[in-house]
Amino acid sequence: MSVLSKNPNPSWSHSSSTVEKEKKASDSTISLPSPTVERFSSKEHLNTSQTKPHISTQMALVVICGQPCSGKSTAAVCLDGALKDSESKLTVRVIDEASFHLDRNQCYANMTEEKMLRGVLRSEVDRSVSKDSIIIVDSLNSIKGYRYELWCLARAAGIRYCVLFCDVEESHCRTWNEQRSENGEASYDDKIFEDLVRRFEKPDRRNRWDSPLFELWPFRDGIEKSSAAISDAVSYLTKKADSKTRDIKILQPTIATKSARFSEANSLYEMDRATQEIINAIVEAQSQAVGGPVNGISLGQGLAPINISKSVGLPELRRLRRTFIKLTGQTSLSGPPPPSDSDSAKRMFVDYLNRELGSA
Repeated sequence: MSVLSKNPNPSWSHSSSTVEKEKKASDSTISLPSPTVERFSSKEHLNTSQTKPHISTQMALVVICGQPCSGKSTAAVCLDGALKDSESKLTVRVIDEASFHLDRNQCYANMTEEKMLRGVLRSEVDRSVSKDSIIIVDSLNSIKGYRYELWCLARAAGIRYCVLFCDVEESHCRTWNEQRSENGEASYDDKIFEDLVRRFEKPDRRNRWDSPLFELWPFRDGIEKSSAAISDAVSYLTKKADSKTRDIKILQPTIATKSARFSEANSLYEMDRATQEIINAIVEAQSQAVGGPVNGISLGQGLAPINISKSVGLPELRRLRRTFIKLTGQTSLSGPPPPSDSDSAKRMFVDYLNRELGSA
């Protein structure tokens, strides 16, 4: 920019002295660094704002599966240590039967006990998965349908997911189980062991819920923190990913998944509120009857009256309420979801109370 445009004296002409020309050159030179610094600062800020949102967290769900006595717990310990030794310094948690002080033979004694075990582990995983920790599920995880359920939890949380498979022949697993029994260590009864081996469903990397799949061969290679499969898993779990990364897959929750979680939370809220209203109505009716039996407590249009043949204390009513909510939750695991509106929850609870407390 010309100095003339800034000078308050308009009488200066192009015949100015050499000193004045040098002064112009000096002034022009001094004015250049300022816009240059501004351009660099703006560019740096732009790059930072564009890059940050694409960098993902290294949080994940790791499912360890394999035959009984195939080295899964050892693999979980090694993976846990390798992740904690990595530069990322991640928070890692292992979820297994021992976390709940459960006996393996009792948990797999029959299909009912095994289903309850899977429900306990799944619920704990559902509560634990987040974007600030890595969860390792150390269990048989032998049923592909169950691995799919765990994969759905990871997808709903929007985190990474992988499977670590301990591939050992049945004969070696059987030998290791016998050795553990002889040494007084936790082992499977022969009948339970054979049943679990027969029903094991090997993971297949072509399935979404079994991919990516990292395979260990404990009998052939042993299990160390430096094992190839564990090193590959650690690399996959700790590598930073952005929009251009192709070898790292971060599961994305779908609209259906988000809606299901919201619906479940809404159902529990409505169930809790509706049952409490019924309890309050019973307590108030009994107080008006001076502790005597109450029949035909009206709860409003569309709801059956509550028929109680004897006086029921508040502790007993609270126990029945807790049992009803628990039973409803267990039923929803294999059937329709719990009611999402207050009236439906009240009708179900009234029917339950009439069966439990009403006269035969």
